[in-house]
Amino acid sequence: SVIHMLIKFGDIQNAENVFQSIKKKDIITYGTMMKGYIENQMSEKVLDLFEQMELNLNNFAYTFVFNACAELANDRAMKIGRKLLDEMPENLRNDNVVLNSVIHMLIKFGDIQNAENVFQSIKKKDIITYGTMMK
Repeated sequence: SVIHMLIKFGDIQNAENVFQSIKKKDIITYGTMMKGYIENQMSEKVLDLFEQMELNLNNFAYTFVFNACAELANDRAMKIGRKLLDEMPENLRNDNVVLNSVIHMLIKFGDIQNAENVFQSIKKKDIITYGTMMK
């Protein structure tokens, strides 16, 4: 997509302009913009975008928001991250990529006990899961 290309070249301003010009944004469009913000250390903008969304999140969007919350680890991020985790659909509770981002977020929040609980709930842990817990 044009947004993806602009982000690749570090042109966030024009990526935002294209994003804003799209009348009917889908979850892929939001996800592309969120990924661009994450890659450019603009985590606050991920949360801003998340709060504007009127769509159900997919696994990628959950991961981007949890990662943004982990990077910020401020009051706003903690509130959003915990609320999102509480409301996360059951089908994503078996997605290692999403759960790894949850563990990372909880550790950044200093919530080691809940990070361990999520870690223990993962049936098929991968190398990234173990690495995330070791940080």
